[in-house]
Amino acid sequence: MFNYQRRKTVTVNIGNTPLGSDFPIRVQSMTNTSTNDIEASVEQCLRIANAGAHYVRLTTQGVKEAENLGRIRTELRKQGCEVPLVADIHFNPRAALAAAQVTDKVRINPGNFVDPARQFKSLSYTDEEYQAELQRIHDSLVPFIDLCRKHGTAVRLGVNHGSLSDRIMSRYGNTAAGMVESVMEYLRVFVEQQFIDVVISMKASNVVVMVEAVRRLVASMDAEDMHFPLHLGVTEAGFGEDGRIKSAVGIGALMSQGLGDTIRVSLSEDPELEVPVANKLVDYIASRENHPHIEGHYSKGYDPLKPERRVGTSIANMVGGKNPIVIASCQPNEVTGNRRPDFFYSKTGALNESDHFIVPANIYSGESNTYPLLSLNNWDATLDAPLKWLEVPASTPIEKLLFLKDCGNVALIISPDNTNVSGCQQALIHGIIDANINCPIILHNAYLDDDSEWLQVKAGADLGAVLLNGLGDGTWLEAPDYENQSEIVGFAFAILQAARLRTTKTEFISCPSCGRTMFDLQTTVHRVQQATEHLTHLKIGVMGCVVNGPGEMADADYGYVGAAVGKISLYKGKECIEKNIPEDEAIPRLITLIKENGDWIEKQQI
Repeated sequence: MFNYQRRKTVTVNIGNTPLGSDFPIRVQSMTNTSTNDIEASVEQCLRIANAGAHYVRLTTQGVKEAENLGRIRTELRKQGCEVPLVADIHFNPRAALAAAQVTDKVRINPGNFVDPARQFKSLSYTDEEYQAELQRIHDSLVPFIDLCRKHGTAVRLGVNHGSLSDRIMSRYGNTAAGMVESVMEYLRVFVEQQFIDVVISMKASNVVVMVEAVRRLVASMDAEDMHFPLHLGVTEAGFGEDGRIKSAVGIGALMSQGLGDTIRVSLSEDPELEVPVANKLVDYIASRENHPHIEGHYSKGYDPLKPERRVGTSIANMVGGKNPIVIASCQPNEVTGNRRPDFFYSKTGALNESDHFIVPANIYSGESNTYPLLSLNNWDATLDAPLKWLEVPASTPIEKLLFLKDCGNVALIISPDNTNVSGCQQALIHGIIDANINCPIILHNAYLDDDSEWLQVKAGADLGAVLLNGLGDGTWLEAPDYENQSEIVGFAFAILQAARLRTTKTEFISCPSCGRTMFDLQTTVHRVQQATEHLTHLKIGVMGCVVNGPGEMADADYGYVGAAVGKISLYKGKECIEKNIPEDEAIPRLITLIKENGDWIEKQQI
């Protein structure tokens, strides 16, 4: 259960680059040029391919764009670039039919391929009426499937949490289960038609929803003897540190359990910058192949599809089941900003009355605000302290920890001792749960990297896999060779926020940009961030267009969405409040909207 092994899938042929469990995990990105600008699209495809991507996706709004995609592919082949191209279709079956004849793969969205665009309307169907809707889907898909079969074109069924149809929403709600049923309706038609060149993606900007949806999909496919490859991605992940960590947490958690055959890290940056991040994630997860075997089993009552958070004993300012704590391996004066760790690890014992410290046992001084760090080798049951830290390797036999059942002042720190970092930590925690040991559990992950992107990828994937499974009451992230220790602390907080466990700054949900984007996304995201980054209690969406924008940011408190060139629409939750505002007025009016709803806080009040 805790050992890394790729899920077995069928092989899907995509141009000259097949996909599935018999092949390496593939990496892809998407252009943000207009597909009608053939020269610019070719140049960007070349940059993405040269960065190491195995597939490139292009926006395909209509038949004209589909035909141009064929011309782009022809030009790439003339220049010796064989990277397969993928047409990205929304709302337009005619564009999908045209693209199927000239490209290597066509992505369709079950939320809007046959069903009308989402209106957030509540619909009611009898069972007979619902069956009629399914027949309509069947009849619309069969000609498309026949055309793809004729031209050797693969298909991606790409479900987005933000673009479920009103029909699905009305019956299943805006849930991971609804996402699964949305794609299973389509998959059953493909299986009936004996067409297996199909890849599936289940994406959401909410990492928790995305992970649950993929896991539920795999369970549903297994139940119906389907074994299609998976495309993984966190949509609207954002930019910079947040986009990288959010993607690593979600994608890494699934890859750690052997799921995923192709990935895209969606960043609000130039698309070729997505590729190195994705390749780092693939390489890191692949490095645990053939790791030492991990013994263990799920604890009694554990639900791997939707895990519930383990609730440990409350000690000091660690509250069982509440905000996980952060421990930092630096001095308090090294941490800048408002993301203050809860504890500091200190080798000097220079303690400050206003801060809690975690200190090595050999300098424990008996002061009321000092908490000793011990191991099993130097454990002292007689030591009088309000909190004692016990650090153990993940391979520690449960029998050696049973004494903790009688200790109400001990927090257990688990350090990995296997290349499969998350697997070994989870195995021990499940054993602890079954042994009825209720002390808080801290995940202590240390890395020797001095590169920020590598650290974000590794720590995000490792900690995300454990935290998203409901395990862990805190993190202790170390990178002794990294120059800026304050950034390490920031990475730890960003991982907790991505896992929806502790919010410490404004969450920006921003799309990665594509040919549909109505404004300069990177510049706009930065401007919105500068105006609102102090509103740490809010989630704000910045979306380039209305295709997935209003849906994907429905989880946000406020939204800034491209309505047309130079025009912006502003949202409060799912409701569009102002339409077609001139772009140069949009940010001041967004601020006004936040103020009118009582959510604005002046910076000096923070």
